[in-house]
Amino acid sequence: MELPFAESWKIKMVEPIRRSTLEERRKWLAEAHYNVFQLKAEQVYIDLLTDSGTGAMSDRQWAEMMLGDESYAGATSFYKLEAMIKRLFGMNYVIPTHQGRAAENVLFSYLVKEGNVIPGNAHFDTTKGHIEARKAKAIDVTVDEARDTQLELPFKGNVNIEKLRQVLEDNKGNVPFMVLTVTNNTVGGQPVSMENIKATCALCHSYGVPVVMDSARFAENAYFIKTREKGFADRTIKEIVAEMYTDADAMTMSAKKDAIVNMGGFIGMKRKEWYEGAKLFCIPFEGYVTYGGMNGRDMNALARGLDENTEFDMLHTRIHQVAYLASKLDEYGIPYQRPAGGHAIFVDADKVLDRIPKEEFPAQTLTCELYLEAGIRACEIGYMLADRDPVTRENRFGGLDLVRLCIPRRVYTDNHMNVIAAAMKNVYDRRETITRGVAIEWEAPLMRHFTVQLKRLG
Repeated sequence: MELPFAESWKIKMVEPIRRSTLEERRKWLAEAHYNVFQLKAEQVYIDLLTDSGTGAMSDRQWAEMMLGDESYAGATSFYKLEAMIKRLFGMNYVIPTHQGRAAENVLFSYLVKEGNVIPGNAHFDTTKGHIEARKAKAIDVTVDEARDTQLELPFKGNVNIEKLRQVLEDNKGNVPFMVLTVTNNTVGGQPVSMENIKATCALCHSYGVPVVMDSARFAENAYFIKTREKGFADRTIKEIVAEMYTDADAMTMSAKKDAIVNMGGFIGMKRKEWYEGAKLFCIPFEGYVTYGGMNGRDMNALARGLDENTEFDMLHTRIHQVAYLASKLDEYGIPYQRPAGGHAIFVDADKVLDRIPKEEFPAQTLTCELYLEAGIRACEIGYMLADRDPVTRENRFGGLDLVRLCIPRRVYTDNHMNVIAAAMKNVYDRRETITRGVAIEWEAPLMRHFTVQLKRLG
């Protein structure tokens, strides 16, 4: 008899969580202006807002924290982190930052100038925000198939090579770099194939354009290459990671995801001139170049997390849980971006709340309904997150409108996945009664979804 699947870890410590009442949730959501970012953590039963910094660190990571060197300059913790990044990614120059958006801020402050064009496979919110805040333009060159949520393709995060070629041809001399995001969060946590990574890098380099890899979930991308792409089944995750970065010129990483730490990030570079330029922005924005906004203990935990989470068993446990949630949603007929990604399920709100016009933000409405149903906090990845066009100031409705059920690493059990699926089913079963959405009462000019204030309509 084949043994059933079990997690590749056991539980040492637990944290209590509490169910709330519907009356409480109605009050709390209204007080939060129907923006789940504004809820207090204690008002949430199962928190799927993000997998960023919300994972459970290992005993060995906690042990490394006790060995942290808190020297202001030249700490041993920095050199431990630097050695791990060099070994895994082949990046010779490393600048630690306090998280991923800080890495983008430091590097983009050096590289991005007003009027530049930066292509990418569906830039995430902070990436696009850092580009547009500098009066540059982000152009999406993701494959068209990513827009069809029900289409089953193994690498829907891929770059459309011909689209990229056209952008590079039309903007010669004005593209400082291309952003390649692995996995591609904005279109549903979808991976990029090794073949596409190499083709993208080769095309960019033929135009003299460097490639910066947004690497928050690089290990999950490597897992999908191993399990979905021909020729990689017998390769280790670390071997696949090394090959993924062979042709990349630099990387930014929010280590709060695939390094499984609560705070941290870094820039890795192969070009010394980039390192020298980025240093000038690291020191005023983040701190000295050997700590860059991080404690020594956190750099130790980060280095250990990178090592642990580039092992197959750890990734298999994590991605199996996401797949399990997908299987429950399949039972209930709930549409999501297929196939299931590595860190989340992205429910297609346009298909669930099809009576709500896009101008009333279906995904944001579905996020509110899921919280009201069971105290589950999800995240809108859609029309609200897309912000307004920086020139016309019109809402951008051209992309997907998704609700991300984002699973923290090593935190919840499959029983929690059952609760999530059942709650989504209950909302789905009453979807025809949900005919009005939300309207914006106040919004920030950039990255509005974090602080937007809304009102319910109808």
